[in-house]
Amino acid sequence: MNKGIVLHYLSMALLLSSALFVVPALVSLYYGEYYFLLIFLCVGAGMALAALPGALYRPKRRYMFAREGMVIAALMWIIFSAVGALPFYLSGSIPHYVDALFESISGFTTTGSSILTDVEALPRGILFWRSFTHWVGGMGVLVLAIAILPSTGNALYLMQAECPGPQVGKLVPKGKTSALYLYLIYGVLTLVTVILLFT
Repeated sequence: MNKGIVLHYLSMALLLSSALFVVPALVSLYYGEYYFLLIFLCVGAGMALAALPGALYRPKRRYMFAREGMVIAALMWIIFSAVGALPFYLSGSIPHYVDALFESISGFTTTGSSILTDVEALPRGILFWRSFTHWVGGMGVLVLAIAILPSTGNALYLMQAECPGPQVGKLVPKGKTSALYLYLIYGVLTLVTVILLFT
C-alpha cells in the first residue's frame, strides 16, 4: 500500500474540511455567542494545523488504487467524527466525550439517533453544528473532499470507498466534476427547502 499518498490525501481532505467549522462560527457570531464562536474557530484551526504537515508532504509515488481509497475513507470518517465531537464536548453542551462522539457520528452518518432529550435547548451555534453534520453527511464527507481537492484523476477510488453498492457511476467522465455536480444539485435542493420553510 502507498502510505505516502494516503497521508497526503487524508491530510489535504482534513485541511480543507476544517473550513467547515467557519460556518457554525458565523452562526454563533450572528447570535452573539462569542464563547461558542471561539470554540469553533479553535477546533477548525487545530484541525488545520494538525493536517498541514501531511498536506505539504509530497509522496514519491503518486498512484492510488481502491485499497488506498478505502483506507483514506475509513480514516477520514474516524478522524472527522472524533474532531466533530469536540464542539459538543468543549462547549459543555454534552458533558461526556463518548456521548459527544455518538452525536457526531450520528450526524456524519445521517443516522438520526441522539442522546439529547431537549435538542432545542442547545445554543444556536451548537444546534446549527449538529444540523450541519447531518447536511455534510447526507452527501458524504469524502464526496465533499473530492469536490474541493485539486483534480488528480484518483477521485474514482475515493468515490468507490464512499458510496454504497458494488459499482459507482459517474455523471460525467471526471470524478471531481461528478462530485461538483452532485453538490450543486444538493445545494439547490437545500436552498429550495430553506425558502419553502421560510414561506
